[in-house]
Amino acid sequence: MCGRFVDPNLRSIGLDTSWLKIDPFAGWTRRYNVKPTQDAVILTPDLVPMVARWWLVPSWHRGDLGDWKATTFNARFEDAKDKPSFRAVWRRGRCLIPVGGFYEWTGEKGAKRPHFITSAGNAETLFLAGLASRWQELLTCTILTRAANADMQPLHTRMPVILDPEEQDAWLSGSDDPDLGAGARLRHHPVEKFAIADDGPELIEPAE
Repeated sequence: MCGRFVDPNLRSIGLDTSWLKIDPFAGWTRRYNVKPTQDAVILTPDLVPMVARWWLVPSWHRGDLGDWKATTFNARFEDAKDKPSFRAVWRRGRCLIPVGGFYEWTGEKGAKRPHFITSAGNAETLFLAGLASRWQELLTCTILTRAANADMQPLHTRMPVILDPEEQDAWLSGSDDPDLGAGARLRHHPVEKFAIADDGPELIEPAE
């Protein structure tokens, strides 16, 4: 699964940040502990950046936002197209979710150690497969996950669907290839424990 991530460096991926209505290099504060229900940057199939709430709410939901109780900040790649919450956007709601890395926890309950995961190469940004749904006036999104590959298996049985440039085009064009994201090369290191409200670049520094 993917339950916390780091914002991408918007400048490094060349996004037009004028849509943020702030100075992206002075006024925008990069977050290092993004949680479900918070805003995330997504890229549409035309690579237009938008902001979406990270916890998908399907367009057919009736009631208030708080009435949606299903856990839909992640969706399993293997069966999302058949799930009522995701099948409507499987074809027409595909997006990319750029992140600077993500976290996973290992160990016994009460003593879990966070690990920071990022690209094993020089890439500063990971592009995750996502789905976006507009509920009323609110744009929402979910991150697709798949079975962990060899790089991720020491930490968890699941991982985000992390796409290389060719796979990004394939995903946005409608590919259902079950091997999407299987070849992502990742590295990870343990970091110091942090609280839910903590933030800052120190969160991704290797633990002493």
